Amino acid sequence: MELQLALDLVNIPEAKQLVAEVAEHIDIVEIGTPVVINEGLRAVKEMKEAFPSLRVLADLKIMDAGGYEVMKASEAGADIITVLGVSDDSTIKGAVEEAKKQNKKIMVDMINVKDIEERAKEIDALGVDYICVHSGYDHQAAGKNSFEELTAIKRVVKHAKTAIAGGIKLSTLPEVIKANPDLVIVGGGITGQGDKKATAAEMQKLVRQA
Repeated sequence: MELQLALDLVNIPEAKQLVAEVAEHIDIVEIGTPVVINEGLRAVKEMKEAFPSLRVLADLKIMDAGGYEVMKASEAGADIITVLGVSDDSTIKGAVEEAKKQNKKIMVDMINVKDIEERAKEIDALGVDYICVHSGYDHQAAGKNSFEELTAIKRVVKHAKTAIAGGIKLSTLPEVIKANPDLVIVGGGITGQGDKKATAAEMQKLVRQA
């Protein structure tokens, strides 16, 4: 099981400063969609240059033009790129083909997918690397979490790794680990803490023991 740090509401200097604090305790650093919107793919490039030993995920939430957008993120140094599960199969296929060419990975974000189990089965067959259940900001505000969805996709996914994101904190991490995802994605549960390094270290310990 691995740990991914999601960076959403920061600029490039703040992002680097945050990662410097916790780099030894995480496996993947995510340049979140708001950062990409504010800073462009330059944020991905600078993060990869600053921390070459970490994998960098570009949370592009691709909905169309899968191949082209994966190519651009790959050029910037992204190791993993996200595509939305609600997008067309052809978009996901295009993204997967381009990622294979570039030796990169595709994560499909299942945010807002209605029939999560059925869609996970279809997406798994398209050759993606990760399928991620995700309670977005708006869902979290309404009290929704992804544990049930993770259990649902674990039943049907045969090839891809599974990931979970959305509102995970140190206090809820043991419950997440019980559901046995391959990748746990944490944002504010680390970045919003006073001692980010200690929190990340504790989370890493729990994740590695699993």
